[in-house]
Amino acid sequence: MKKYTFLLFILLLIPSFLSAQVQEVNDGELGIYEHLDEYIPQNLVFTDLNGQEVVLDSLINKPTLLSFVYFSCPGICNPLLNGISDVIDKSDMKLGKDYQVITISFNPKDTPELGRQKKENYVHSLKHKKDVNHWIWLTGNQENIDKITNATGFKYIPQGDDFIHTATLIAISPKGKITRYLNGTYFLPFDVKMSVVEAAKGNSSPTINRVLEFCFSYDPEGKRYVFNITRIAGIIILIIAIITLLILFLGKKKKTKIPNA
Repeated sequence: MKKYTFLLFILLLIPSFLSAQVQEVNDGELGIYEHLDEYIPQNLVFTDLNGQEVVLDSLINKPTLLSFVYFSCPGICNPLLNGISDVIDKSDMKLGKDYQVITISFNPKDTPELGRQKKENYVHSLKHKKDVNHWIWLTGNQENIDKITNATGFKYIPQGDDFIHTATLIAISPKGKITRYLNGTYFLPFDVKMSVVEAAKGNSSPTINRVLEFCFSYDPEGKRYVFNITRIAGIIILIIAIITLLILFLGKKKKTKIPNA
Protein backbone atom coordinates (compact mmCIF):
# COMPACT_ATOMS: atom_id res chain seq x y z
CA MET A 1 0.00 0.00 0.00
CA LYS A 2 2.88 2.36 0.79
CA LYS A 3 4.30 1.77 -2.70
CA TYR A 4 1.04 2.89 -4.33
CA THR A 5 0.85 5.97 -2.13
CA PHE A 6 4.41 7.02 -2.94
CA LEU A 7 3.95 6.43 -6.67
CA LEU A 8 0.72 8.44 -6.66
CA PHE A 9 2.50 11.27 -4.86
CA ILE A 10 5.23 11.41 -7.53
CA LEU A 11 2.70 11.40 -10.37
CA LEU A 12 0.74 14.22 -8.76
CA LEU A 13 3.95 16.18 -8.37
CA ILE A 14 4.48 16.51 -12.14
CA PRO A 15 1.69 19.00 -12.98
CA SER A 16 2.50 21.00 -9.84
CA PHE A 17 6.15 21.25 -10.86
CA LEU A 18 5.37 22.28 -14.43
CA SER A 19 2.78 24.77 -13.22
CA ALA A 20 5.34 26.34 -10.92
CA GLN A 21 7.76 26.74 -13.83
CA VAL A 22 5.14 28.40 -16.01
CA GLN A 23 4.13 30.65 -13.11
CA GLU A 24 7.78 31.65 -12.70
CA VAL A 25 7.79 32.90 -16.30
CA ASN A 26 4.38 34.60 -16.20
CA ASP A 27 4.94 36.42 -12.92
CA GLY A 28 7.75 38.41 -14.51
CA GLU A 29 5.47 39.76 -17.28
CA LEU A 30 8.29 39.21 -19.73
CA GLY A 31 8.10 37.52 -23.10
CA ILE A 32 5.73 37.07 -26.01
CA TYR A 33 2.11 36.21 -25.25
CA GLU A 34 0.53 35.38 -28.60
CA HIS A 35 -2.70 37.11 -29.58
CA LEU A 36 -3.35 35.23 -32.80
CA ASP A 37 -6.51 36.16 -34.71
CA GLU A 38 -6.88 39.39 -32.74
CA TYR A 39 -6.64 42.82 -34.35
CA ILE A 40 -4.33 45.70 -33.59
CA PRO A 41 -6.07 48.77 -32.14
CA GLN A 42 -7.22 51.47 -34.52
CA ASN A 43 -6.28 55.15 -34.50
CA LEU A 44 -2.94 54.78 -32.69
CA VAL A 45 -0.82 57.80 -33.56
CA PHE A 46 2.96 57.51 -33.92
CA THR A 47 5.67 59.70 -35.41
CA ASP A 48 7.69 58.70 -38.48
CA LEU A 49 11.34 59.55 -39.12
CA ASN A 50 10.35 62.79 -40.85
CA GLY A 51 8.63 63.99 -37.69
CA GLN A 52 5.17 63.51 -39.21
CA GLU A 53 2.32 61.98 -37.21
CA VAL A 54 0.90 58.82 -38.77
CA VAL A 55 -1.95 56.48 -37.83
CA LEU A 56 -0.59 52.96 -37.48
CA ASP A 57 -3.54 51.02 -38.92
CA SER A 58 -3.65 53.35 -41.94
CA LEU A 59 -0.08 52.33 -42.78
CA ILE A 60 -0.95 48.66 -42.84
CA ASN A 61 -2.35 48.16 -46.34
CA LYS A 62 -0.33 45.04 -47.16
CA PRO A 63 1.17 42.10 -45.22
CA THR A 64 3.30 43.68 -42.52
CA LEU A 65 6.10 42.38 -40.29
CA LEU A 66 6.02 44.29 -37.02
CA SER A 67 8.99 44.49 -34.64
CA PHE A 68 9.65 46.29 -31.34
CA VAL A 69 13.02 47.77 -30.35
CA TYR A 70 14.47 50.78 -28.58
CA PHE A 71 17.23 52.77 -30.20
CA SER A 72 19.80 52.75 -27.38
CA CYS A 73 19.44 49.01 -26.77
CA PRO A 74 22.86 47.43 -26.05
CA GLY A 75 21.64 43.87 -26.43
CA ILE A 76 19.08 41.88 -28.36
CA CYS A 77 17.70 44.72 -30.52
CA ASN A 78 20.83 44.82 -32.65
CA PRO A 79 20.75 41.11 -33.58
CA LEU A 80 17.02 41.44 -34.26
CA LEU A 81 17.53 44.37 -36.64
CA ASN A 82 20.44 42.56 -38.29
CA GLY A 83 18.18 39.56 -38.74
CA ILE A 84 15.49 41.69 -40.38
CA SER A 85 18.01 43.36 -42.70
CA ASP A 86 19.49 39.98 -43.60
CA VAL A 87 16.18 38.32 -44.43
CA ILE A 88 15.05 41.33 -46.51
CA ASP A 89 18.13 40.84 -48.69
CA LYS A 90 17.81 37.06 -48.91
CA SER A 91 14.08 36.90 -49.56
CA ASP A 92 12.77 36.55 -53.12
CA MET A 93 9.81 38.74 -52.16
CA LYS A 94 9.85 42.43 -52.99
CA LEU A 95 9.80 44.82 -50.04
CA GLY A 96 7.10 47.40 -50.65
CA LYS A 97 5.22 45.27 -53.16
CA ASP A 98 4.70 41.94 -51.41
CA TYR A 99 5.11 43.13 -47.82
CA GLN A 100 6.48 45.87 -45.60
CA VAL A 101 8.28 46.07 -42.27
CA ILE A 102 7.35 48.39 -39.41
CA THR A 103 9.72 48.86 -36.48
CA ILE A 104 8.33 50.67 -33.43
CA SER A 105 10.42 51.97 -30.54
CA PHE A 106 8.83 51.11 -27.20
CA ASN A 107 10.93 53.77 -25.44
CA PRO A 108 8.89 57.01 -25.37
CA LYS A 109 12.15 58.97 -25.01
CA ASP A 110 13.34 57.92 -28.47
CA THR A 111 13.12 60.56 -31.20
CA PRO A 112 12.84 60.48 -35.02
CA GLU A 113 16.42 61.79 -35.24
CA LEU A 114 17.71 58.82 -33.24
CA GLY A 115 15.59 56.57 -35.41
CA ARG A 116 17.13 57.94 -38.62
CA GLN A 117 20.62 57.27 -37.28
CA LYS A 118 19.67 53.77 -36.19
CA LYS A 119 17.94 52.88 -39.44
CA GLU A 120 20.91 54.02 -41.50
CA ASN A 121 23.07 51.42 -39.77
CA TYR A 122 20.86 48.61 -41.00
CA VAL A 123 19.83 49.66 -44.50
CA HIS A 124 23.19 50.74 -45.96
CA SER A 125 23.99 47.15 -46.93
CA LEU A 126 20.65 46.41 -48.59
CA LYS A 127 20.94 45.62 -52.29
CA HIS A 128 17.86 47.59 -53.28
CA LYS A 129 18.14 51.01 -51.63
CA LYS A 130 14.88 52.29 -53.13
CA ASP A 131 12.95 49.76 -51.06
CA VAL A 132 14.09 51.12 -47.68
CA ASN A 133 11.12 53.51 -47.51
CA HIS A 134 8.98 50.43 -46.93
CA TRP A 135 10.92 49.59 -43.77
CA ILE A 136 9.06 52.10 -41.63
CA TRP A 137 10.44 53.24 -38.27
CA LEU A 138 8.16 54.88 -35.72
CA THR A 139 8.33 56.51 -32.29
CA GLY A 140 5.43 57.33 -29.98
CA ASN A 141 4.19 58.33 -26.56
CA GLN A 142 3.78 55.89 -23.67
CA GLU A 143 0.01 55.58 -24.04
CA ASN A 144 0.11 54.41 -27.65
CA ILE A 145 3.17 52.25 -27.04
CA ASP A 146 1.32 50.47 -24.24
CA LYS A 147 -1.72 49.94 -26.43
CA ILE A 148 0.17 48.32 -29.31
CA THR A 149 2.50 46.22 -27.13
CA ASN A 150 -0.39 44.97 -25.00
CA ALA A 151 -2.48 44.20 -28.08
CA THR A 152 0.31 42.12 -29.59
CA GLY A 153 1.42 40.48 -26.31
CA PHE A 154 4.91 42.00 -26.28
CA LYS A 155 5.91 42.23 -22.60
CA TYR A 156 9.02 44.02 -21.42
CA ILE A 157 10.43 45.22 -18.09
CA PRO A 158 12.06 48.66 -17.61
CA GLN A 159 15.43 48.49 -15.85
CA GLY A 160 17.01 51.88 -15.30
CA ASP A 161 17.57 53.46 -18.71
CA ASP A 162 17.31 50.05 -20.39
CA PHE A 163 14.65 47.39 -20.84
CA ILE A 164 14.60 43.62 -20.48
CA HIS A 165 12.73 42.19 -23.43
CA THR A 166 12.54 39.42 -26.02
CA ALA A 167 12.73 39.55 -29.81
CA THR A 168 10.07 38.69 -32.36
CA LEU A 169 8.57 39.52 -35.73
CA ILE A 170 4.79 39.71 -35.75
CA ALA A 171 2.96 39.13 -39.02
CA ILE A 172 -0.06 41.40 -39.52
CA SER A 173 -2.65 41.02 -42.29
CA PRO A 174 -3.67 44.01 -44.46
CA LYS A 175 -6.77 44.28 -42.27
CA GLY A 176 -4.73 44.47 -39.06
CA LYS A 177 -5.17 40.86 -37.95
CA ILE A 178 -2.31 39.19 -36.03
CA THR A 179 -1.49 36.01 -37.95
CA ARG A 180 1.90 34.74 -36.83
CA TYR A 181 4.89 35.24 -34.52
CA LEU A 182 8.47 34.57 -35.56
CA ASN A 183 10.44 34.57 -32.32
CA GLY A 184 14.19 35.10 -32.13
CA THR A 185 16.72 37.18 -34.03
CA TYR A 186 17.44 35.00 -37.08
CA PHE A 187 14.77 34.33 -39.68
CA LEU A 188 14.74 31.87 -42.55
CA PRO A 189 13.53 33.40 -45.83
CA PHE A 190 11.09 30.51 -46.26
CA ASP A 191 9.52 31.10 -42.83
CA VAL A 192 9.17 34.82 -43.52
CA LYS A 193 7.68 34.16 -46.95
CA MET A 194 5.13 31.75 -45.50
CA SER A 195 4.24 34.31 -42.84
CA VAL A 196 3.67 36.95 -45.52
CA VAL A 197 1.57 34.58 -47.63
CA GLU A 198 -0.54 33.62 -44.61
CA ALA A 199 -0.95 37.26 -43.60
CA ALA A 200 -2.08 38.18 -47.12
CA LYS A 201 -4.85 35.58 -46.80
CA GLY A 202 -5.63 36.47 -43.18
CA ASN A 203 -4.73 32.94 -42.04
CA SER A 204 -3.08 32.50 -38.66
CA SER A 205 -0.42 29.95 -37.76
CA PRO A 206 0.72 28.94 -34.26
CA THR A 207 4.35 29.32 -33.24
CA ILE A 208 6.20 25.99 -33.10
CA ASN A 209 9.13 27.07 -30.92
CA ARG A 210 7.29 27.73 -27.66
CA VAL A 211 9.48 25.05 -26.06
CA LEU A 212 12.49 27.34 -26.60
CA GLU A 213 10.94 29.94 -24.33
CA PHE A 214 10.72 27.30 -21.61
CA CYS A 215 14.30 26.09 -22.11
CA PHE A 216 15.96 29.50 -22.33
CA SER A 217 15.89 32.56 -20.08
CA TYR A 218 17.04 36.11 -20.74
CA ASP A 219 20.09 37.20 -18.77
CA PRO A 220 19.74 40.99 -18.17
CA GLU A 221 23.37 41.36 -17.11
CA GLY A 222 24.85 39.51 -20.06
CA LYS A 223 22.15 40.88 -22.41
CA ARG A 224 21.61 37.45 -23.96
CA TYR A 225 19.55 34.26 -23.74
CA VAL A 226 20.98 31.46 -21.64
CA PHE A 227 20.08 27.81 -21.34
CA ASN A 228 17.98 27.29 -18.21
CA ILE A 229 19.83 24.23 -16.95
CA THR A 230 18.19 24.28 -13.49
CA ARG A 231 14.69 24.06 -14.92
CA ILE A 232 15.59 21.37 -17.47
CA ALA A 233 17.64 19.35 -14.95
CA GLY A 234 14.72 19.37 -12.53
CA ILE A 235 12.39 17.94 -15.15
CA ILE A 236 14.94 15.28 -16.22
CA ILE A 237 15.49 14.19 -12.61
CA LEU A 238 11.74 13.98 -12.04
CA ILE A 239 11.26 11.86 -15.18
CA ILE A 240 14.14 9.53 -14.22
CA ALA A 241 12.66 9.11 -10.73
CA ILE A 242 9.27 8.19 -12.15
CA ILE A 243 10.77 5.70 -14.64
CA THR A 244 12.86 4.12 -11.89
CA LEU A 245 9.84 3.72 -9.60
CA LEU A 246 7.79 2.21 -12.41
CA ILE A 247 10.56 -0.29 -13.22
CA LEU A 248 10.88 -1.31 -9.56
CA PHE A 249 7.14 -1.57 -9.14
CA LEU A 250 6.56 -3.62 -12.28
CA GLY A 251 9.62 -5.79 -11.60
CA LYS A 252 8.44 -6.75 -8.13
CA LYS A 253 4.95 -7.41 -9.41
CA LYS A 254 6.24 -10.04 -11.85
CA LYS A 255 8.13 -11.89 -9.11
CA THR A 256 5.90 -14.62 -7.69
CA LYS A 257 6.66 -17.26 -5.07
CA ILE A 258 6.85 -20.82 -6.29
CA PRO A 259 4.39 -22.90 -4.29
CA ASN A 260 5.76 -25.85 -2.31
CA ALA A 261 5.10 -29.25 -3.79
